[in-house]
Amino acid sequence: MMLTLSDFDFTLPPELIAQTALPERGASRLLVVDTDAPGGTTRLADRAFTDIVDYLRPNDLLVFNDTRVIKARFFGQKGSGGKVEVLVERVLDSHTVLAQVRASKTPPVGSLLRLADAFDVTVGPRVDQFFTLTFPEPALDLIERHGRLPLPPYITHDPDAFDETRYQTVYARAPGAVAAPTAGLHFDEALFARLDALGVRRGFLTLHVGAGTFQPVRTENLAEHKMHAEWYEVSDALAQAVRETRAAGGRVIAVGTTSLRALESAGATDGTLAAGRGDTEIFITPGYRFRVVDALITNFHLPKSTLLMLVSALAGVEPIRAAYRHAVAERYRFFSYGDAMLLTRQPQPQP
Repeated sequence: MMLTLSDFDFTLPPELIAQTALPERGASRLLVVDTDAPGGTTRLADRAFTDIVDYLRPNDLLVFNDTRVIKARFFGQKGSGGKVEVLVERVLDSHTVLAQVRASKTPPVGSLLRLADAFDVTVGPRVDQFFTLTFPEPALDLIERHGRLPLPPYITHDPDAFDETRYQTVYARAPGAVAAPTAGLHFDEALFARLDALGVRRGFLTLHVGAGTFQPVRTENLAEHKMHAEWYEVSDALAQAVRETRAAGGRVIAVGTTSLRALESAGATDGTLAAGRGDTEIFITPGYRFRVVDALITNFHLPKSTLLMLVSALAGVEPIRAAYRHAVAERYRFFSYGDAMLLTRQPQPQP
């Protein structure tokens, strides 16, 4: 069956878009979507997120993305006085970034932009839809001191001190993301202690989430969509952990679609994981044959988004449609600050 963009649309009441995080990370709900139910049916279970321990087993490996969200949004002005908004997409080196620049007129190469009324950046050449900007001091230092937390476009309030804590995972380590790997927001140290006691293993990789994660697919023919690129790194330790998990009969469970994309980008056809770093533009749609990941913990995703296509590839188009209908009916909270799902992988298509 040829799927098009319209196959991934659904109606979402706007009041179900979570605008703030819950005070406690583990207080979210969990919708378990079991595609291994008898007779090939899909079974849905409404649980608390902390109940996830009931669905994990000793020797399972949870793979987390340890990227850290940077304060990537700036407001400023051009030399002419015109207003600009800058969203850093990627830090290229110590002083140079790629960024989206919104202004009434495109700033010319060599011009200066005054950001946060604190420092000037120099506009460099375009790279696709982005500008290169050169910072006068180390970019990450200036970003942390003067930038604003880049909350997703569907969250309507200005970021505050609560967001600066809750829009980071408790294990965030490597600065570089402009959006949080939100499935990890539900985990806290108390839950980690329970998982350790159960014998569930933890592994970490880094994928710096870009603003392109929020970009809609604009073509009805999915084959015409160009995926945004994101930088990732998989360590030797994680590759070894995946080998040991397979040998022990455990499952590789991605915590978030960013972890899944990195794992599948680094995965070989025989299911092994190769250590290394690079950019990924992987676009996972139904029919994709998964190499590494057996299950996924994820939040609910935007209509017509590449991430909705990804979860449909993993769990099946119809099971995901049924799960989203159920989630709307049961008033789950959606998107970055919302509730979570646990998805098992459907039987693989033949190679």
